Amino acid sequence: MLLANCSAPSLLLMIVVCTFSIAAYADDKPVDDFIIELMHENDKDMRGLAFEQVRNELKGEAATKQVAAELPKLPPVAQAGLLSALADRGDKVARPAVVDLFGKTEDAAVKLAAINALGYLGATADTTTLLAVLTSAGQEESAAARAALVRLRGDGVNRAIADTMNAPGGDDVALIEILVARRALESIDDILALAAGDDAIARGAAMRALADLAGPEHLTGMLQGVLKAERGRERDTAEKLVAAVCLKVEDRTQRTEALLRAINELEQADRTKMMTLLGRVGGAAAYVVLNTAIASPVPSQHEQGLRALCNWPNASVAPRLLELAENDAHDPHRISALRAFIRVSALSGDDRTDAERLASLQDAMKLATRDQERELVLDRARTIKTVEAFQFVVPYMDDPKFKERACLSIVELAHHRSLREPNKEVFSPVLEKVRTTSNDPVVIDRAERYLKDQTWYRPGSGN
Repeated sequence: MLLANCSAPSLLLMIVVCTFSIAAYADDKPVDDFIIELMHENDKDMRGLAFEQVRNELKGEAATKQVAAELPKLPPVAQAGLLSALADRGDKVARPAVVDLFGKTEDAAVKLAAINALGYLGATADTTTLLAVLTSAGQEESAAARAALVRLRGDGVNRAIADTMNAPGGDDVALIEILVARRALESIDDILALAAGDDAIARGAAMRALADLAGPEHLTGMLQGVLKAERGRERDTAEKLVAAVCLKVEDRTQRTEALLRAINELEQADRTKMMTLLGRVGGAAAYVVLNTAIASPVPSQHEQGLRALCNWPNASVAPRLLELAENDAHDPHRISALRAFIRVSALSGDDRTDAERLASLQDAMKLATRDQERELVLDRARTIKTVEAFQFVVPYMDDPKFKERACLSIVELAHHRSLREPNKEVFSPVLEKVRTTSNDPVVIDRAERYLKDQTWYRPGSGN
């Protein structure tokens, strides 16, 4: 090779001369033979110098073509390096050489580099190739094809991806996620079809995608996904995703009206099934519908209305929930209403003060007849960051049934330095008691740290 017998000083001089000469290239000037020689060097640093020139210094399409023409002449390790440089260069005239090499190479690293390069240099016609790799290649190549499909540009790429969904042997979940990453709004109708399809896994992926891509105008189609979802976790998740789309409408009144319009397009039997979803979205019009159902003498209507009200997204229905928790004729309904009342009572973001939120929880504790609801009150109290909420929880440390819940809520409140430090005289003796009361080593460790004014970092959150 050209550099094989060069001394270190002469080699350094040649590199400097080469670098300065390349930087001065005008568009379409032929690439210096020295750069081509560097690409063929066994030393990776020498090759790296040439590839850096390809990325940043060589000018014009003619230079790209000349460099890309070297691909079949290079050893695999150099092919992979040049493919990466061409991808970064972003000049699509290199595409034919990349496609040709991808079709011929058997080297795994070169294939990966070619797949990656197609994401930057490819055309709509390469969608089929990348889709084939996505579904039939190994895990590493499939992941590379997925990333390339997200980056690939071309007017027909989204359509080509969407057209392969719901095909035998395909990976609809991966295709849906790629379309979401591409912000392929024109594919929403295709995704809606999968949301109402027979494949539960694809349905879930489609509904998640629609929560991201869809707007209120797509609610009618999304409701078909809710109806298709199996009752239980899938149905609950589907309803929450539809509610997320409704929340894209800033005006609360218009938000509810958009959902009601979509619901009214359904058959009467299916409209009733949407009542719990209506409760998740809320709004004055929704409240009228649900309250009418609750007042119905038909047991099923009453139950569905109450269950829907228990899904309400804010505390505006707290008085009605409390009334139902006190007076409903059915024990299970009273329990459901009470649990919903406890949930919304602690919610922040409205006009209620912390004192009012705590007072609601205290009312719930008095009304509770089961330990499950009492524990829920203690859990929710930790969201009210006041000394009064802290003091409300403290007595429950002395009850063996509730001591662990109380200790956890206490350290959760003590976690907030802005609350703990100005009130050390209140917090310190209680944290000392937590150390001897709790059986949970994490809770004990937290109490000890807070007593020393140390920080405790929640696992996985960094704080």
